[in-house]
Amino acid sequence: MRPPKGWTIVRFGDVTRIGEGQVSPLVEPFAGFPHIGPENIESGTGRIVDVRSAGELELISGKYEFDEEALVYSKIRPNLNKVCWPKFRGVCSADAYPIWADGRVMRTGFLAYAMRDERFVRQATACSMRSGMPKINREELADLELWAPPVDEQEEIEQLLAGWDKAVGVCSEIRERALVRKVGLMQQLLTGRVRFKAFVKSDGKVTTHFGPFPADWPVVSFGDIADEVGEKSSDGKQLPVLSCTKHRGLVNSLEYFGKRIFSEDTSTYRIVRRGDFAYATNHIEEGSIGYQNLHDIALISPMYTVFRTRAGVDHSFLFKLVKTELYRHMFEVNTNGSINRRGALRWDDFARIKVHLPGEPEQKRIAEVLGTCDREIELLQKQLDALKDQRRGLMHKLLTGESRVKAESRKRKAEI
Repeated sequence: MRPPKGWTIVRFGDVTRIGEGQVSPLVEPFAGFPHIGPENIESGTGRIVDVRSAGELELISGKYEFDEEALVYSKIRPNLNKVCWPKFRGVCSADAYPIWADGRVMRTGFLAYAMRDERFVRQATACSMRSGMPKINREELADLELWAPPVDEQEEIEQLLAGWDKAVGVCSEIRERALVRKVGLMQQLLTGRVRFKAFVKSDGKVTTHFGPFPADWPVVSFGDIADEVGEKSSDGKQLPVLSCTKHRGLVNSLEYFGKRIFSEDTSTYRIVRRGDFAYATNHIEEGSIGYQNLHDIALISPMYTVFRTRAGVDHSFLFKLVKTELYRHMFEVNTNGSINRRGALRWDDFARIKVHLPGEPEQKRIAEVLGTCDREIELLQKQLDALKDQRRGLMHKLLTGESRVKAESRKRKAEI
């Protein structure tokens, strides 16, 4: 595939300057500068997140300085596609490069998009695989190729894609607000700070180490409402294997990881039926607990504990409860206090953890409200994904010249 007429293939190092020379984050003004590392750059979009100053982060090793005109590009794992345009002065990690475009032949905004293009990412990734740690060095980066349209066409492409970026940003913000709203509702409803009047029998509160709870919510232990399940795979049937994630709960292992990470011999694996719960015995303090609603029957590693609730417990309510930060903290406290095995929370210890449990009708009402929030967030995520896919397709067409901005538009701009 060749570039369109009027476009040129350029060497990256010929149209950019890659930053050299480091500064100390221990001295001013650099200690007060915002710091950007690979972890602060969102893959594929260049959105900058959670930035703090070098001083706040107590950084001590050398950093690169950048200004308002520089891009910041993560040289570590270039397949993650992390490049941003901060548009402010700061310092960046030594795991990234500040990059300045040669304005005579390359616009900064266009360069950012070109570096996010799949063709550039493939080139960078191929270079990075030559070393033990996937990274691209300065010389390798300088030798990569870019397709460069005339500067006026670069500007048109940049403006078109910036409009799509703005739309994606608005959609993303709406989703983030919905997530924040859901977290707030969970904190209020699952602790009884906000209640439905139809279920309130007493206005009293019970004070605990973890905050107040309604006096009319009975205090039970997990062992009072659930039982450990020790059923194991024994008949040789091929069943789906699950894993547990911190945020999503139980997932299909092969589908989620894209490869087999579990043993070929699953004869010792535990059976987890639809409606069961499972948690990582050694890592529950990280939030690794899930609810099985994917299959009628599946398998999970013996490193997990499986339990099944008794009558009077709404599964959706309980799953939302155990995924809160409050219960993650409870699991962490009890894990640290477990005497059976350092860092593990076995069923006997888990079963003693207290739960302030409303009646089943109130559980169901709370779960319905939070379920509505989940469906709203899921819909917003689908809209966001669709918008990103459309933008990705348009970006590829514009950056390869398959779709061209109108010449008339560029001509009018030149006349003005």
